[in-house]
Amino acid sequence: MTKEQVLKKYFGYDTFRPLQSDIIDTILNRQDCLVLMPTGGGKSICFQVPAMVLEGITLVISPLIALMKDQVQALQANGIPAAFINSTLSANEQRTIETQCRTGELKLLYVSPEKLLTPNYLDFIKTLKISLIAIDESHCVSTWGHDFRPEYTQLYVLKEAFPDIPMVALTATADRVTRKDILKQLGVPDAKVFISSFDRPNLKLAVSPGRNRLKIIHQFIAQRPKDSGIIYCLSRKNTEEVAEGLRKLGIAAMHYHAGIDAKTRSEVQDAFIKDEIQVIVATIAFGMGIDKSNVRFVVHYSLPSNVESFYQEIGRAGRDGLPSDTLLFYSFADIVTRKDMIDKSELPPEMKEVQLAKLDRMKQYAETEICRRRVLLSYFNEEAQNDCGNCDVCQNPPVKFEATIFAQKALSAIARADEKVAMGLLIDILRGAQNRNVFEHNYHTLKTFGVGKELRYEEWADYITQMLNSGIIDIAYDERHSLKLNTLSWQVLKGERKVELVKFEPYEVKKARQEEAAPKEKSKKEVIKDALFDKLRILRKKIADELNLPPFVVFSDATLSDMAQKKPINKIQMLAVSGVGEQKFKQFGERFINEILDFARENTEPGKTRVVKGFTYVETLDLYNKGLAIEEIAQRRNLSPVTIISHLIKLKEEGNDINLKDLLPSYEYNQIIATAMRLNMQKGDALKPLFDELEGLYDYGKLRIALAMWEGN
Repeated sequence: MTKEQVLKKYFGYDTFRPLQSDIIDTILNRQDCLVLMPTGGGKSICFQVPAMVLEGITLVISPLIALMKDQVQALQANGIPAAFINSTLSANEQRTIETQCRTGELKLLYVSPEKLLTPNYLDFIKTLKISLIAIDESHCVSTWGHDFRPEYTQLYVLKEAFPDIPMVALTATADRVTRKDILKQLGVPDAKVFISSFDRPNLKLAVSPGRNRLKIIHQFIAQRPKDSGIIYCLSRKNTEEVAEGLRKLGIAAMHYHAGIDAKTRSEVQDAFIKDEIQVIVATIAFGMGIDKSNVRFVVHYSLPSNVESFYQEIGRAGRDGLPSDTLLFYSFADIVTRKDMIDKSELPPEMKEVQLAKLDRMKQYAETEICRRRVLLSYFNEEAQNDCGNCDVCQNPPVKFEATIFAQKALSAIARADEKVAMGLLIDILRGAQNRNVFEHNYHTLKTFGVGKELRYEEWADYITQMLNSGIIDIAYDERHSLKLNTLSWQVLKGERKVELVKFEPYEVKKARQEEAAPKEKSKKEVIKDALFDKLRILRKKIADELNLPPFVVFSDATLSDMAQKKPINKIQMLAVSGVGEQKFKQFGERFINEILDFARENTEPGKTRVVKGFTYVETLDLYNKGLAIEEIAQRRNLSPVTIISHLIKLKEEGNDINLKDLLPSYEYNQIIATAMRLNMQKGDALKPLFDELEGLYDYGKLRIALAMWEGN
């Protein structure tokens, strides 16, 4: 099969998302690559499709047991033979899977790095016909990444063992330093790098001052009574207190953290995945291991430690592409707590310095007064062309001013200091500070020394931070946080690009203004409120419970949303719904079609607009199945017999059990077709010449039946 055939048959999609096709072609050409795509952007498709095209088995290295389980369940539901091997399996179960690997019954095998690196297990893998190696969550490889896993650093052995097998590393979060380190650690320094847009326009971004958090969360959830959400807290105690507080307010919430026994953690996670509880309140120990596509909101009760973690955690909302919300609470106390945690950690001094710098970027995001999406994208070295219009800053914009001269002064100072200064020293140069650090490096001799005396230290810090957040300046964490120039920097320096910045405000003034402009909630899209969507969601839950599956494995919210819009009432229409492949239709299609038909029958009244396009055919089919003749159906429906015949022909073409031979005697059929053949009629030709040739002996309805029977033979 081609990659396009695999995509349609197994996943139910007609087209690839941006970059997916190019990435798959690279893999099929046996080249290594690194893929950066946001959560929900379609990373898994990039290795799952070639796994089905290539001969052999794809080895997937995945960090968490729950993540493997969810992905394998989803693959199996799509008709793809896949399995995982981890500590949850018995010895017999593991041997069965290993046998399936050897006999070629499986196309994808998920393994944890810990399992892969146990004695002799790599030797077993070497006996298999490996077609592709996928390293999921590959940021875990790098010490610069936000979720470093020491065992991941040994995965270079895979490239040594399979030098000619393509390797694809995938992650949702990695800045330039991390990307470079991933390739080095995996032994594929020359791999082709694909960077999708990090933009998640379906996510609304908002920050709220860290006061009355539980009250605000309650109001926030009350506006989303049917939606699943995650609340992230810094401490185990916080998770328990917040979950208990929400339960007292009538919200189905449970807490989750590493201090709970494994059995309880598993039960809580399963209940959330199966939509049996609405909200899970968790530490960052939760989330990376789930593939739940219908999380509609993520709240950060406490400030995350870095932008990568924040981006990955909010990315667990709206994986299906539907509108979802994020809310971050922020207070100065959060910064103090985070800094204290870093100071008391056992990290080496240089890593502590990196973590503190990354925390500072997170603080900048929380305090920014430019479009929050611009800040996130610039962190990953991507430029946003316009303000997003879907964050609290855009919806309550602060006043900006023309600041090109200030920007040029700062950029010129960076250039003249050979791009070797961090923010504090840059401000000292601009303000003409006469201190030891400046004199030791002879920065007092630069032409830019003192050119920014008119601004206070706090103002320069604010403006440089805004420039950093908007992508006009880069920062190199691995070079002692030196500020670097980029293409945009030089455009500003040459006068080719103007710079607007938000006027500096003291912290207390800014905080008061933010509190006045509390996040305004936007209404859900109409389709989510639609009664049919709710009906389909109830059916999905019923089927999921019958099969002991998470509801999103049956169909995602995005698929139900498309179904609720298109309202398919036959196989052809159902297969046109995004996310409905052949296997899913075979398993669930008829039940969802029947649910849509029931909905249409309940909501269709004589003389009123039908709620389902094409339902007129179904009304005819219902009467036909009751044994009524064409004339009787026409009379009941107040339509002409010719129209009823056209309905029955259409229903026959769409696979319904309509016996056209019952509608036309054989001698009439033979005479009509003999005449049509004499006229050399082709499909789609006008019927009038045939009607005239037969001298009006048969009406147009009979002509249509005869030709439909003829074309069907």
